[in-house]
Amino acid sequence: MTRMDRRALFASGAAAALLAATGASLADTPKAGGTLRLAVPRDDSLEQVARGAVFDTLTEIAPDGTLRPELATTWKTDADACVWTFSLREGVQFHDGSDLTVADILPVLAEFGRAEALSASEIRVELAAPNTSLPFQLAGTRFVITRNGSGVTPLKLANGTGSYRVERAEDDRNFLGRKLADHYKDGTAGWANKIEIIVIPDAHVRAEALRDGYVDIAALPAGDQLRDKRGLRFFPNDTDLSLAVAPHVGMPRQIGKAALDDGRIAERWWLA
Repeated sequence: MTRMDRRALFASGAAAALLAATGASLADTPKAGGTLRLAVPRDDSLEQVARGAVFDTLTEIAPDGTLRPELATTWKTDADACVWTFSLREGVQFHDGSDLTVADILPVLAEFGRAEALSASEIRVELAAPNTSLPFQLAGTRFVITRNGSGVTPLKLANGTGSYRVERAEDDRNFLGRKLADHYKDGTAGWANKIEIIVIPDAHVRAEALRDGYVDIAALPAGDQLRDKRGLRFFPNDTDLSLAVAPHVGMPRQIGKAALDDGRIAERWWLA
């Protein structure tokens, strides 16, 4: 999403100032329910947001840039940052009902060095050279966890451990994900009951879809059609906007620095 990344990079502080200027409340409490609908251009936006909803990684980079656990609950290294040990979250299932095991994690860590299971929930990886940033690297979309390390399949067949299971998916057209019941992130992420992503190639039509209430968020819309619409919020601003957001959409206190909230918008945003 090169174009969106160039235009949408903005610091969380700047986003907060914009929200304050438009009268949006930063203190809104996330609410569960509803269908969050996004209109995106025909680039990799659909793929990025959908896979962010369906798959997890071992670690996650929060909107404020801090590292936090996802499928790994803890990690540690030796003094040289050559040997890393990761403890896995227990009780996690893939969308097909199979349990997450060390066998699903080993192929990812093996890309960095010699990986071995120490127990049913602990893995060690020995690197050929020191790497103090390994936990940050593992948050990247390249390292999503799939069943037995099978790799990323077509979106309609995606089987992850994320908050949303694929209900319908057509490449470069649309995606519908349904929130899983009793997911390990309940109460912290994945607020909407469903997430729907619609590819609309024309920027003016994306703007019309938001203006007329067919979607809740529009990526890279034609701003001239929206500036007179009361209540909408624009990011980073109303002249060089990457996202236009309906007033009934809630969002975290901090927003990721890349477009579409670092691809995690499906999990982090909600319907107020």
